[in-house]
Amino acid sequence: MPIFNFTTLGCKVNQYESEAIAQSLAENGWNAARSKENADLCIINTCAVTQKASMQSRQAVRKAIRSNPNACIVVTGCYAQVEPDEIKKINGVHYIIGHADKHKIPEIIIDGKEQDSPTPEFYQLTIRHDIKHEHKFQPTLVMGASGNRTRPLLKIQDGCDNFCTYCIVPYARGRSRSMRPEMVLENIKQISRSGCHEVVLSGIHLGRYGIDLLPETSLAGLLKSIHEARIIKRVRLSSIEPDELNDDIIKIVAESDIFCHHFHTPLQSGDDLILKRMHRHYSLSFFRDMVIKIHEMIPDAAIGVDVLIGFPGETEKAFENTYSLIEQLPVTYLHVFPFSGRKGTPANSYPDKVPPQVIKDRCLKMRKIGTNKKVKFYKKLVGEKVELLIEGARSRATGYLKGTTSNYVPVLVSGKDNLKNCIVQARINELCGSSAVLGRIS
Repeated sequence: MPIFNFTTLGCKVNQYESEAIAQSLAENGWNAARSKENADLCIINTCAVTQKASMQSRQAVRKAIRSNPNACIVVTGCYAQVEPDEIKKINGVHYIIGHADKHKIPEIIIDGKEQDSPTPEFYQLTIRHDIKHEHKFQPTLVMGASGNRTRPLLKIQDGCDNFCTYCIVPYARGRSRSMRPEMVLENIKQISRSGCHEVVLSGIHLGRYGIDLLPETSLAGLLKSIHEARIIKRVRLSSIEPDELNDDIIKIVAESDIFCHHFHTPLQSGDDLILKRMHRHYSLSFFRDMVIKIHEMIPDAAIGVDVLIGFPGETEKAFENTYSLIEQLPVTYLHVFPFSGRKGTPANSYPDKVPPQVIKDRCLKMRKIGTNKKVKFYKKLVGEKVELLIEGARSRATGYLKGTTSNYVPVLVSGKDNLKNCIVQARINELCGSSAVLGRIS
């Protein structure tokens, strides 16, 4: 049987799409490669969110070519969509496939083999359409856990309508488009039937879910339907824009026993002038009020925040405004990113660039407060009883099983190997550094 392998860079949506394509290949007679095993087909699902991500994508392509000299090399994802000419320069790439045709990769590869296409050394094919003309959500069903994943992703939305001045994603993914509500419910049913207890609803611009559908709906409306259907134990939401994380969504999560007490939202900057230059649709005070509202309505909720450091024009005062805001708010953890200019975005040509060393120093300072926030949040759990979903086999390094709470805390526990994908009750005993806590199954 032919063998394939995947390299996936970037976001959860990319991870989901890779899993869906891998599942389709498996259903058509392909085997996933084992460690260090040469493959007949290598698919690199790329990212282009930063210049570094683009560089890492190119490196991943070259590594796949070196490690699998006889394989058919397929490059897809955001970098393939926005910079296909750069990928063409890499000798050994056979297919460059954009987002609009990403879901067709198994069909393209299988048809190519059946039609006795020329040997890989003698051809290169680019299949890429203008993504801004894509208006239909392309559904891909992942039925349950893939590999060691016990909290499978479900992509319910694609594309982005924000066009932030620093971001390449709308140009790579196109405009917002949504999976129909009935299909979302059916997917969740299938995931539940496969034995999974949690699903993570993901999207590129999740808060815009449903506005493109007829009749128009919303993310809050979908969550109500999921709650009423009661078809799975836990539902987790991936990142939602601050101005779309509205009262209805917060209220549904607060009152339901299905939705995880976990929110993730991109602040990017705590300075109003920088937010305007970024083309973000909220203010510092709006963000502050939203986080406080979540904390008041759901005191045990984890609140994760993205911060973008070093945007052009970010003065020391602007950075301190961001730092001060994070310091004051009941934020649980931070994802800190240095600004990276992207060709094709307005911010790439903005003046007042922040020196790289200044960006590096500010990122370090922000990451330190993020670590302190996380430790403070974990300390509050010591002595508390929590519900865990055990995620995988025992760690060889630590000897513990790892579980995740509703509010996104990783808990290390002792227990039998057959507890994988089981929900258990545990009591938190102590911290384990800044990355997890130790617990005891009760």
